[in-house]
Amino acid sequence: MKKTIGVAALTLALAASLAGGALAQSHLRIGLAEDPDVLDPTLARTYVGRIVFSSICDKLFDIDEKLSIVPQLALSHETSGDGKTVTIKLRPNVKFHDGEPFTAQAAKYSLDRHLTMKGSFRKPEIASVDSVEVVDPLTIKLNLKAPFSPLLAQLTDRAGMMVSPKAAEAAADKFGLKPVCAGPFKFVERVQQDRIVVEKFADYWNKDNVFIDRITFLPIVDSTVRLANLRSGGLDMIERVLATDIKTVRDNPKLKLISAVELGYFGITMNLANGPKADTPFAKDARVRRAFELSLDREAINQVVFNGEFVPGNQWINPTNFYYQQAFPVPKRDVAKAKALLKEAGVSGPIALDFMVPNGPENRAVAEVVQSMAAETGFDLKIRVTEFATSLKQAENGEFQLFLIGWSGRSDPDGNSYAFQVCNQPQNNAKFCDKEVDEAHAKARATSDPAERKKIYATVAAKFLAAGSVVYLYHRRVLVALSDKVDGYKQMPDGLIRVVGVKLK
Repeated sequence: MKKTIGVAALTLALAASLAGGALAQSHLRIGLAEDPDVLDPTLARTYVGRIVFSSICDKLFDIDEKLSIVPQLALSHETSGDGKTVTIKLRPNVKFHDGEPFTAQAAKYSLDRHLTMKGSFRKPEIASVDSVEVVDPLTIKLNLKAPFSPLLAQLTDRAGMMVSPKAAEAAADKFGLKPVCAGPFKFVERVQQDRIVVEKFADYWNKDNVFIDRITFLPIVDSTVRLANLRSGGLDMIERVLATDIKTVRDNPKLKLISAVELGYFGITMNLANGPKADTPFAKDARVRRAFELSLDREAINQVVFNGEFVPGNQWINPTNFYYQQAFPVPKRDVAKAKALLKEAGVSGPIALDFMVPNGPENRAVAEVVQSMAAETGFDLKIRVTEFATSLKQAENGEFQLFLIGWSGRSDPDGNSYAFQVCNQPQNNAKFCDKEVDEAHAKARATSDPAERKKIYATVAAKFLAAGSVVYLYHRRVLVALSDKVDGYKQMPDGLIRVVGVKLK
């Protein structure tokens, strides 16, 4: 309780100091479940970072409530008959936060930066772009190596975020310390593990729909403390409410709960070939990995940890998604079959595995249930709770054998699979590699007809679900809780918090 009061007091004190000694009427305080990684759209990779970016970095396109792609910094697009050229008309009279104009040259700069900057996580998302051409001051042409059906969907996220060329050139690899984009709010300050502050951008192209003067994002890892601050008035909005706290929020007349099944998934990534830690029977034999999966009861995990509020799943998209492969349903737990597979693989005795788990009460609870279930078939999971950003870095370096990690999801299925399943992609931390899977993904990217794409993904499912590097467990619900003072908030399916149109009563 003391911790709760302390954080609330700190939050209120911060709000007062930022408003010049008095609380600003239009100061929105948002509690985040983690501290984001670098605030550079090209280099960033965290979900919580995408929440912050939604306030400061507009994209060429966005999505609406039905997952339809809608213009943002773009006005329109046209794809050539052969699918290899996409011409995009840009919105006029747009400025970056440093006052520089948003032009076709600036759009080309941003896209080229995503494609060429060292360490870019956007490169695989738009790797099909061969070149970006300036047609006129407000028109760009994307010349593709081959038709790429997910392109516009990729441009609704960080790959479509535009940065100020002047600021990016001046800052180089330090751009993430003070990002300069063209969103409704401009960056003010960041104190690591404490707060990120942004303020309304007076020259925003859609400024008439921005009603908040300032936003403070406060990373509060402890969900109980996050909720306590919302209830006490120290916060106006929090993301990732615990499933076990749903009733508490719904029963409070001063709070509102927004809920939707996420586009992404939560699962366990298994290190197959990333460094010395992959030198185990688990990594070398798919039968051992399937035995591990058969140890798990997804519905039991959902009931025990999430009160049955989430959706059990075994694929990179949820069971209601058009691209879900019905021929591969969620497997039931089968301890006898799991033990038989281990025997067939010639494995005996407990298989000890390092199980890296990002800190958080739900993560720890899931890990403990998985640990208990897996022990019954011969797996000895050594849970290692790690700070979130640290876990991402260790995953890149292969410093894990199992990694409990989620993916917030994208509107196109390619965004949930390609970067994790294709050889040598930056998010393929397990180093899974299969030529047939790669070829299927390439074919799906070149196919625009949804029914044909779904048939192609059946090949991916057959190979990856049998011998791949991820055991998909469940699909979370986007759970955002708001004070009743917050008005005009709409939740999009990607789970991000968009602040345009939001008011404080």
